[in-house]
Amino acid sequence: MPSCLIGRLQVGGGAPVRLMGVINCSPESFYAGSYVPPGDVREQALAMTRDGADIIDVGARATGPGAPPLPPSGEMARIEEALSALDGSGIPVSVDTTVPEVLEACLRHDVAAVNDIRGLADPVYAQLAADSGLPVIAMASRIRPGDAQSVEETRENLKGILARCSRFGIDQYILDPAIGLWVQGRTPALDWLLCRNFRRFLEFDRPVLAAVSRKSFLGDLSGRDPEGRLAGSLAVTVLLVQQGAAMVRTHDVQETRDALAVLQRMG
Repeated sequence: MPSCLIGRLQVGGGAPVRLMGVINCSPESFYAGSYVPPGDVREQALAMTRDGADIIDVGARATGPGAPPLPPSGEMARIEEALSALDGSGIPVSVDTTVPEVLEACLRHDVAAVNDIRGLADPVYAQLAADSGLPVIAMASRIRPGDAQSVEETRENLKGILARCSRFGIDQYILDPAIGLWVQGRTPALDWLLCRNFRRFLEFDRPVLAAVSRKSFLGDLSGRDPEGRLAGSLAVTVLLVQQGAAMVRTHDVQETRDALAVLQRMG
């Protein structure tokens, strides 16, 4: 079974489903409840690990549709402040950025993994990631984040990630099929198709990430804003884990842990 090592943490390969807790240092985030002020980052990360998070994903720039632009200097200042608070904590941290100079700054801190929603499409970024020796979580993208418009295009984008990882000598990586309304033309219907076909993304013999927490396709179905999408997030997450997801990225660690514990007991 395919696996990836993040430090000493095994993802996939028969290991338990791993939980990635989200800390957003961007007040512009689509889900206001996920924003963590700089002074609270360390305590929030510690609380998430107590609740069951295996790794904390730190990002400093909103990436959803219509998110306001943020210059690299602004993103760098935010994420370095957060990472400085986590240095020495012993908490495994992944950094969610697409900007090479921001990644370079992050690598001066205690970082365990790189999370690239552009899927290593930027060769400068890809080389930095490769030189770091860190594992990479790479989202299905050809040029822009999540730019596939169908299940087949998503599979092609994931194939492209395999080729990039081979080119740059990256052998520890996790695939993310890019569920979400990332670019113009994407629809909630496509997100549901990606979820129904999630098992197909395991065909690349790599661990696959499920990242659906409070996303807009759930709100399109329920009519609820991000604050009201927890139940939908948990339902879809359980179904994706049943299809083989090796890691779950979530804003709600405790509730997700409990849902997966029920799934395991029922299995």
